[in-house]
Amino acid sequence: MKAPDGNKLAILNALNQGGFISGQLLGEQLGISRAAVSKHMQSLQAMGLDIFKVSGKGYSLNNSVGLLEQNKIQQYYQGLNASTAHIEVHPIIDSTNSELMRRIAAKQTLDSGTVVVAEMQQAGRGRRGRVWQSPFGANLYYSYFWRLDDGLQAAMGMSIAVGLAVYDTLKALYQLDIELKWPNDIYLNKEKLAGVLVELDGQPQGPCQLVIGVGINLQMPTSYSQQIDQAWTDLSQHSQQIDKNQLVAHLTYHLEQRLAQYSQTGLHDMYQQWNELNAFAGQCVELNTGHRSWRGICEGIDPQGGIRIRQDGEVKSYYGGEISLRKAVQ
Repeated sequence: MKAPDGNKLAILNALNQGGFISGQLLGEQLGISRAAVSKHMQSLQAMGLDIFKVSGKGYSLNNSVGLLEQNKIQQYYQGLNASTAHIEVHPIIDSTNSELMRRIAAKQTLDSGTVVVAEMQQAGRGRRGRVWQSPFGANLYYSYFWRLDDGLQAAMGMSIAVGLAVYDTLKALYQLDIELKWPNDIYLNKEKLAGVLVELDGQPQGPCQLVIGVGINLQMPTSYSQQIDQAWTDLSQHSQQIDKNQLVAHLTYHLEQRLAQYSQTGLHDMYQQWNELNAFAGQCVELNTGHRSWRGICEGIDPQGGIRIRQDGEVKSYYGGEISLRKAVQ
């Protein structure tokens, strides 16, 4: 699927103003036929946008979708007295994480704070090869590049710091009290709101490069929600004032703050706060590696970011990106 051309983006901007707009008026504004307008609408619907038509009124967006605008993001970001990040906006991309990982593989020079955001991902992915549903304009697809000089071992608890940055952002903008699920999920009222995917490139003892991916559900279309195999929610169900550009700026700012803290003291000053937000605190959970699984009581995380599980009166910490954690079915 190609990125929206100028006409599709112009139609999107018109729909984004709210209310109805006729195909005839759109055609006149763009210098194209009503049939061409109709084809553009069908193409936008195929991307996941919830557009409906009412005879005699025209077209309307079921939900107002704010488009990403580089200038607005920059204004919000500078309003936070921040200036170090370089933020790129893409209409459609295979995956924001994959884009940055390709640049790393190609030995391109990347500055810490390089951010890639997109309106749509054609191959969005989560942990363990899962698909991340990524319809056009509906959610936030975001990746942040960061260089860490202390080696891969030092990056072990990174998803903990990133989860707290997402918490900081959603608390500051929407006053939401989210919970965190080890190692990389953000929950609201026991339903998944966002996820984190941290990918690494480097040596055990030398400098390493990190790509920090964050996906936040904003206004998930019904047609896509049916493909999600777990309880989920989106921001539109909890806030009427969603500005995607403001969200990008604040997430970038809070990530910078948490990463600076992490580079100084690791998780020493963060793990106790994470434990206060632990979605499974004191609950019976199941750990799964794909080859084996076991149960225990979730006791939070240790100062290195490992999950602490109590079994038969003994508490052990478990680490690793390929371990999944879920509430045990009784």
